[in-house]
Amino acid sequence: MNDEKVITAIKNRDETAISEVITRYSRLLWKSAGAVLNNIGSVQDVEECVADTFICLWEHPDRFEPSRGRLKTWLSIVARTQAVNRCREIARRKIVPLEDASFLNQTDIIDGVLQQEAQRTLTASINELEEPAREILIRRYYYEQKPKEIARALDMNVKQVNNSLYRTKCRLRQAISD
Repeated sequence: MNDEKVITAIKNRDETAISEVITRYSRLLWKSAGAVLNNIGSVQDVEECVADTFICLWEHPDRFEPSRGRLKTWLSIVARTQAVNRCREIARRKIVPLEDASFLNQTDIIDGVLQQEAQRTLTASINELEEPAREILIRRYYYEQKPKEIARALDMNVKQVNNSLYRTKCRLRQAISD
């Protein structure tokens, strides 16, 4: 069945058509969402992104335009978008456990032992950061993602990610020293 016939069948609420799409593209969408959620989300997060992609297709088959590309490509883009949104949601929900010494050592913010007052100041400063600076910092030093991975996940270039990290670390150093 070609893409147009599949979409027509889904518009007509043919459950066999959506089952065929799920069988055919589940593995691909799992890889697309998993690449974005790597080291950030859980298996359940990836699973939900894939399920949400198929739900989007079922509820809005008219959003797919065969003249603009293949169904496979469209589904991959929807899955990736779902995963990026999930990453942002996870980053907003999570409070970085700053007791994690490896995170603090990697940021080079404070040499030696981090005292409680400085730790509270640092925590407050990180939580006050605006997006995407906060998300970039957390992805880099808490989830240990490489700047290239962060750039790909946030649809930025590597130089923007590195510049953001540099500026954010300078601001955090200043907050600690004050």
